[in-house]
Amino acid sequence: MKQSWKPGTMIYPLPAVLVSCGDGDEQNLFTVAWTGTICSSPAMCYISVRKERHSYKMIRESGEFVINLTTVALAKATDWCGVRSGKDYNKFEEMNLTPGKAKCVQCPIIEESPLCIECRVKEVIPLGSHDMFIAEIVAMHANDEIIDDKGKIDLAKAGLISYIHGEYFA
Repeated sequence: MKQSWKPGTMIYPLPAVLVSCGDGDEQNLFTVAWTGTICSSPAMCYISVRKERHSYKMIRESGEFVINLTTVALAKATDWCGVRSGKDYNKFEEMNLTPGKAKCVQCPIIEESPLCIECRVKEVIPLGSHDMFIAEIVAMHANDEIIDDKGKIDLAKAGLISYIHGEYFA
């Protein structure tokens, strides 16, 4: 027997990622779980962001962001960056994270992230509570320790975390 429920966002698990945005003058990090792949050729992805978020304007104006995959070691930072505003904190400093230089975008990557995905916005779709930023993936950075002996990325080595209805899981 099944119970009927009102519509809701119960498609889980989702990746819990830290998105970095901004440039040398103003940078920010924030946590996103509404993200995913939408096309393989060209490689494209999306993030959905509330208009009220401090980073929304930075991404809208620059047309760039970086998706930084998160790990068990980054779980505290992932949660903290999701509940604090970049208006009030320098999240890189507060979480002892290292901003690194991206290859194709002005946004920083997070050096502690095992995989950083540079993105350039192609389209913004207003959806309601969130706007969806559809982006082309323009570069990726993988830590040496997640590259296997055949030169392929092995995400099983990364210790990634996911988000399930308010909680994080390895």
